[in-house]
Amino acid sequence: MMPFVRVLQVSIASAPDVVAVRQRARQIAGLLQFGVQDQVRIATAVSEVARCAYGRLAGGRATFAVNAQQQPAQLRVSIHAGAAERLAAGAEGAASQLQEALVTARRLMDDCTVLSDTPEELKVEMSKTLPPAQSREPLDLARLGARLAATPVQSTYSEIEQQNRELAQALAELRERQDDLLELTRELEDTNRGVVALYAEIEEKAERLRKADEMKSRFLSNTSHELRTPLSSIRALTTLLLDRMDGPLTDEQERQVAFIASAASDLSELVNDLLDLAKIEAGKVEVTLAPLQVGEMFSALKGMLRPLTRNAPVELVFVEPPPTVLISDEGKVTQILRNFISNALKFTEQGQVVVQLLDEGAQRITFAVTDTGIGISADNQQLIFEEFSQIEHPLQRRAKGTGLGLPLCRKLATLLGGTVDVCSAEGEGSTFYLRLPAASP
Repeated sequence: MMPFVRVLQVSIASAPDVVAVRQRARQIAGLLQFGVQDQVRIATAVSEVARCAYGRLAGGRATFAVNAQQQPAQLRVSIHAGAAERLAAGAEGAASQLQEALVTARRLMDDCTVLSDTPEELKVEMSKTLPPAQSREPLDLARLGARLAATPVQSTYSEIEQQNRELAQALAELRERQDDLLELTRELEDTNRGVVALYAEIEEKAERLRKADEMKSRFLSNTSHELRTPLSSIRALTTLLLDRMDGPLTDEQERQVAFIASAASDLSELVNDLLDLAKIEAGKVEVTLAPLQVGEMFSALKGMLRPLTRNAPVELVFVEPPPTVLISDEGKVTQILRNFISNALKFTEQGQVVVQLLDEGAQRITFAVTDTGIGISADNQQLIFEEFSQIEHPLQRRAKGTGLGLPLCRKLATLLGGTVDVCSAEGEGSTFYLRLPAASP
């Protein structure tokens, strides 16, 4: 480490000397291009420790030195008192005053170290890093000493005036900061009031949305229940008529009754989907977990959906799965797959629909329903999972739907702890996936 070069040494043999030490500390700080506030800090710290040294021991001195060779450069001030004869006046109170002075110096300087604190000797070193602008320029210590020699030490009265000016400036700055803080406090209060009002508005809207959602669910549930009974009656009556239970029908009568039966079946499907959605949103759907044999479920689906492929150029293929047991709700899994397969058959004019179990690891069971139908563009692949949403296509207009099947499938899959998604390209067919955890959710 490069040595410090002494700039000035001031004796501390009397009370005026303490004042002189403060003045010299301010002057040196100013010549070293410290800011006004740092000048006051350095002068205050040095004078406080010098005053305590004068109060405890005789023969004190303050030494100002600069280490201009290291980066960043530093100003070091050493306060040393160590005469053989200890001063009697005020010696007991000086010890406590020194501790207060050291606390002040440590707050105002970068470093303050007590090298010796005995009844016979006191030595304290304080240091302050020079400003960045000064640290980048080489110091001319000879010129600094000459300027100090040409600067006289002012009287005690002048020093008091200087301290009063510094105090007045500090008070003005504090008042300005206080005004800034008050303004900031008012702005924060206004902001807080705005945030509180915004939270209240958000909570009010959330409550309205919750009530509207409850009303929607209640409406769907009530409407579904009210429609179920007449629809069931219509379907039963059309079945009786088509079975010629009340006598023969003409060809035109049979065609009209078949239209009625088809419309009633579509409405019944819509009612069932609405009721299921209402139950899910109301949180009234219970999941019944039990071991599920995937092979047996495929066989049941094949028998259930095979009639949909009669007289149609579409082949429904179930790939035989490996022996797999899934812990889930069989009714809901079957409902999701049945919806996938029905949609695939509905939007596939020719080709095949393949239902299979994919191997994606032991922790997940993945079902895939792949068709060679019209496909879905990338822009519409999220739209189809929104309620009452359907994509525009000539086949879509012929194949009637409610736009509720796929949203219902996604919600049912979420209840089972799984996911539903699609991979498709327009004109190239689609693959719908149902991914479920192998263990119970």
